[in-house]
Amino acid sequence: MTKRKDFVYSTASEPHRIRTKEILKQHPDIRKLIGKNPLTIFAIIGLVSFQVVGAWLLRDQSWWLVFGAAYLLGAFADHALFVMIHECAHRLLFKKPEANRLAGILANIPQVVPSSVSFERYHIKHHSFQGIHELDADLPNRWEARLINNYFVGKVLWLLFYPLFQVFRISRLKEIKPFDGWIALNWLVQIVFVAAVSYFWGPKAISFLVLSFFFSVGLHPLGARWIQEHYLTHGEQETYSYYGVLNTVAFNVGYHNEHHDFPSIPWNKLPQIRKNASGFYNSLYYHTSWTKLFFRFLFDQEISLFSRVVRKDRGKVQLTDESKPDMDLVKEKFSVEVK
Repeated sequence: MTKRKDFVYSTASEPHRIRTKEILKQHPDIRKLIGKNPLTIFAIIGLVSFQVVGAWLLRDQSWWLVFGAAYLLGAFADHALFVMIHECAHRLLFKKPEANRLAGILANIPQVVPSSVSFERYHIKHHSFQGIHELDADLPNRWEARLINNYFVGKVLWLLFYPLFQVFRISRLKEIKPFDGWIALNWLVQIVFVAAVSYFWGPKAISFLVLSFFFSVGLHPLGARWIQEHYLTHGEQETYSYYGVLNTVAFNVGYHNEHHDFPSIPWNKLPQIRKNASGFYNSLYYHTSWTKLFFRFLFDQEISLFSRVVRKDRGKVQLTDESKPDMDLVKEKFSVEVK
């Protein structure tokens, strides 16, 4: 049994920009999938309404029902809202950045913790600087990996308190601006909402929302999504997709290789990328069950937080890069054709 004591270091560039170029060369029709999906706003409104109504209905129910509803229903709704926030971060709803940001703040409301605008800041850097420890917030801290180690109890605690561990990563990412007016607005909206729910509906209503949030990203089969995306479960392939039934309630977020290759394509068209360029994706390892992966992560001592690829070479990518390699390549080709 091999237990990692450090990350896997790579001197190669991240794989996605290279693959994007090759796919567009062989399958130029994929360019037609790039665009916005403004109808996503209706999914946001529906999911926010579902959680708010759920909190209202559970305000006077038993604690067992509150916990059960949060685990079996609220977690799925909140996880879907994370996907909506992710779409807003990539500006895949509307043309104006401000409109996408406001939609993300709306999606964030039932999740209690103000995170939408901050997620946008750090997530785009994850795309632009995948594996660069001082810029990629998706990578765990070294002390975090050592603390959790390879054992069941440590992994349970890590999943249970996953949002808190992410907060501790901010101090490592010194080049990214941690606060501005948009983040202040995000905080203000959340504070007003939480105060109103707590005051008018009481502790059980707000507890349902808090539990839904923590279950949606942590100690729940849905929490396996964070392991699925970039943890080394099969060799040193550093990004994995998930092709399973839960994509239907998770807005295709499992198509992670496809998303990294084409971040300018909205959630509803991600399966089409795999269909059109199946030779590129079916040759990669992929997961078919978040539940299976959830239990494998907990019990397999060969998988730890050190099971990640990191790289030291930042290349020539600017800190202001918006990570749209697909859009950039399409524009470049169009410019050449016009000339």
